[in-house]
Amino acid sequence: MPSQIVTLTVNGSARELIAGPATTLLRALRENLGLTGTKRGCAQGGCGTCTVLLDGEPVVSCLVPVVTVDGAEVTTVEGLAGADGGLSPLQQAFVDNFAQQCGFCTPGMLMSACALLRRTPAPTRDEVHEGLSGNVCRCTGYEPIVAAVLDAAERNPAEVGS
Repeated sequence: MPSQIVTLTVNGSARELIAGPATTLLRALRENLGLTGTKRGCAQGGCGTCTVLLDGEPVVSCLVPVVTVDGAEVTTVEGLAGADGGLSPLQQAFVDNFAQQCGFCTPGMLMSACALLRRTPAPTRDEVHEGLSGNVCRCTGYEPIVAAVLDAAERNPAEVGS
């Protein structure tokens, strides 16, 4: 199958790229579009490091052939920043709660948390655990991340998932 032109709306901007049938959404974002905030972890869909929002839903972008999502809307961690380039309330809550150490899992955690807070603006601790269950962190022990998500939900529920 030959390469094809794929059009996506990425972080609110129309983007176009040429992709082969085996090109993943992760690879397209990082290599074709220069959006390196989304990280490549296990490349098997098990760690959640590459999580982005695809039409508003969290997906592990390492498993999604980009040619299958032509016309879709994608939000990456770069898209969470405010219009002024400042941190979103969710990102600020991660900073304030020391919810990152090495930072490698942080983009995927943020995107999963964003999706959770859009669905459930005032989640319980159990709902946060479930919402982040597809993401692996080897540094924090998860408690600071859970605390950050709960803190973000209290800060500004209308903007937290932005």
